[in-house]
Order: sequence, then C-alpha cells, then structure tokens
Amino acid sequence: MRALTRLVAARSGQLVVAATMGNALGLSRNTVARYLSLLEEVFLIKRIPAWSRNLSTRAVGTPKVAMVDSGIAANLLDAGTDRLLQPDGPLGPLLEGFVLMELSRQLTWSDQRAELYHYRTKDKVEVDAVLENRRGQVVGIEVKAASTVREEDFRGLRHLADRLGGDFIVGLVLYTGRQTLPFGPRLRAMPISALWQVVCGCAR
Repeated sequence: MRALTRLVAARSGQLVVAATMGNALGLSRNTVARYLSLLEEVFLIKRIPAWSRNLSTRAVGTPKVAMVDSGIAANLLDAGTDRLLQPDGPLGPLLEGFVLMELSRQLTWSDQRAELYHYRTKDKVEVDAVLENRRGQVVGIEVKAASTVREEDFRGLRHLADRLGGDFIVGLVLYTGRQTLPFGPRLRAMPISALWQVVCGCAR
C-alpha cells in the first residue's frame, strides 16, 4: 500500500490507469483498483473525473488522481526544498496536485455550485482543471511550475475556448511569477495566489 501511495504522489495530476500502476508495482489491476478505492475512502487521494459535454463519455473517461495533502505527498517523495528546486524534481506534479485540491476545497463552500474536472482529448490536448457551473459555463486552468509563461502553454485552453464558444468564461495559466499577463481574449497568466479568486469567478 505504501508503494502505491508513493506512486500516486509521484504521478499526482496524471491519469489513473490501474493496469499501468499494477505493472509498475507487480500487482494485479483489480488489487490496484481496490487499494485506490481504499485510499480515496480515507481521504488520502482524490480522483478528478474527465470532462466532456457528452455525459456518457464523461462517465467512462479516465480520471486523474491527486494526493489530498501535498505535504504528505512531498514527504512520501522525500522532496525537501533542495530537491523540489532541481530541474528534474517533483515540483510540477506536487504543485498541480495542490491546485486541484485547493479548487476542490473551495467548491465545498462556494455559494454557487460548480464541478471540478480535467480535460484530455484523444490527441492528448490537455487542460489541468475544468470548472463547470450549472449553466454549463467553464473556467479552464493550467498549472505551470515556472516563473515565465509562453504562448504554447495556452494550447489546451485555446482548444477548449474554441470548442465552447460563449460558454468559455476564461482560461488561466497559474504560474510562479508575480504578474498578471494577457494572452488574448479571455486568456490570462496569473500568479498562483490568484487561485483563491478562481472559484468565485466560475460560480457566479
């Protein structure tokens, strides 16, 4: 179980494929699926469902997984400050997991209901987090563990905006820099601290 939990911590924000995890750990797919359910029941992990306009597609889409507590995840990975700052360190997955869980927490007390998803096409166009309110309006969020943002960081958000048209409220790249920067209509790069404004904007 500890080995699986460490693997989840290392793959925070990635797709949950029980068979792949089982191969990495020498466990059967069914055993991994059962252990993941147990970890979710004790609130150590959370699965983020795939988003689609088609409800049946949404039901069978592959979820993402994230550790509920990013501090526990960092501890499992022995990720102190020095390791986090290394080029091949786990800062990216841990930061994405932190953002996903913070969004999930905010949604529990938001006055207006919205649901948290992730988005990924067959062509591997991705958006880390998708917030959809009851009117079908969407905020897309990408997480970048970098102090600068490039045009290509908005690829998934632009794809989602083109698909949704008027139902797309805004697309945000949350990054470790300090400035809010425009990248086109309804697209912005914002500091991670803006995370605490996002749910209020979606649930209006």
